[in-house]
Amino acid sequence: MQVFQGERGGLIKAWVDGVQVEDQARKQLDNIAAMPFIHKHVAIMPDVHWGMGATVGSVIPTKGAIIPAAVGVDIGCGMMAVRTSLVASDLPDNLHGIRTAIEQRIPHGRTDNGGDNDRGAWGEGRYMGGLITEMQEIVDKHPKLEQASRKAARHVGTLGTGNHFVEVCLDQDDRVWIMLHSGSRGIGNKIGSYFIELAKQDMRKWFVNLPDIDLAYLPQGTDHFNDYMQAVSWAQRFARHNREAMMNAAIEAMHSVIAKPFHTDCEAVNCHHNYVSTEKHFGENVFLTRKGAVSAKDGELGIIPGSMGAKSFIVRGKGNRDSFCSCSHGAGRSMSRTEAKRRFTIEDHIAAMGSVEARTDADVIDETPMAYKDIDAVMAAQSDLVDIVHTLKQVVCVKG
Repeated sequence: MQVFQGERGGLIKAWVDGVQVEDQARKQLDNIAAMPFIHKHVAIMPDVHWGMGATVGSVIPTKGAIIPAAVGVDIGCGMMAVRTSLVASDLPDNLHGIRTAIEQRIPHGRTDNGGDNDRGAWGEGRYMGGLITEMQEIVDKHPKLEQASRKAARHVGTLGTGNHFVEVCLDQDDRVWIMLHSGSRGIGNKIGSYFIELAKQDMRKWFVNLPDIDLAYLPQGTDHFNDYMQAVSWAQRFARHNREAMMNAAIEAMHSVIAKPFHTDCEAVNCHHNYVSTEKHFGENVFLTRKGAVSAKDGELGIIPGSMGAKSFIVRGKGNRDSFCSCSHGAGRSMSRTEAKRRFTIEDHIAAMGSVEARTDADVIDETPMAYKDIDAVMAAQSDLVDIVHTLKQVVCVKG
């Protein structure tokens, strides 16, 4: 762990030994750590990289305020993994059928005309439940969220785009896992964007000067703060339901291809890595924003994925106080999507993917393994935050 004072005076504790931290990200860290309501310090994970307002890979404890852009627009984004009773020899020699079956059951990516693939794999009732009623309470106060809320039920059980994925993996003992990555889809994006703009409006109204307007905050006790906390809590629960719906669809897809009966009631993990929660740290209750970070309380299981061609990890938290009981949420990007598309070819991507059954077209070049940090270096840098329980290597990857 490195401990240093930011240029603006805030305290930063960083788990970045052996990994690169870009200059743009360092400037963001200085700005965040100097905010007047930070509790103790800001904790930086080894997958840290530039993000909107705040760096991805940051753990930000605050008292009396929340920064909506630090939580971000992919509210509740996270991981889910289940271990099946299958082993590698139970899988077919050709894995294309498994990938196709998953792609057919889980809407993903974009439609042919460029729109979101949101036809919805599941109806409202099975996974939405009381969420529909609660969302209406939020919409009644903020009508601009109505259109997105109407689409929410259609997004349950859908993957989205970008770095979201579904994978079939083998662990160190050749046992078969299903792992996926997604969040609250369009409704979470709308909630995040909407309250980020409200926070900016409040800053202008109150003549608050900020080093970065994306650090606009909502003070505790104000109407916007209370409404945001209700909406972000809703989006986080929606994201968890979404992952559960997709996992059930992926399991059904596996059953449709593999004749051997199997079950999946062992070692299931469902964790957020873009969210805010109320927790107690260093003797005080705080709002803890994990922007690209996973809760790693003592004994708690989490998931740290690598890139689409690298290994991933099921980990157990060590409850490190200085990290606010957190760890990284993945490998972390080493370059922008634009730079990845400029630098790498389809041939480069195919070579990097090796034998993984996955798409290798131009639309996934920005997710190529070379666009990410070395996951082994990331894991080495946070050895005092988590223990590795299982090492997973994907054999099938469905990308958003």
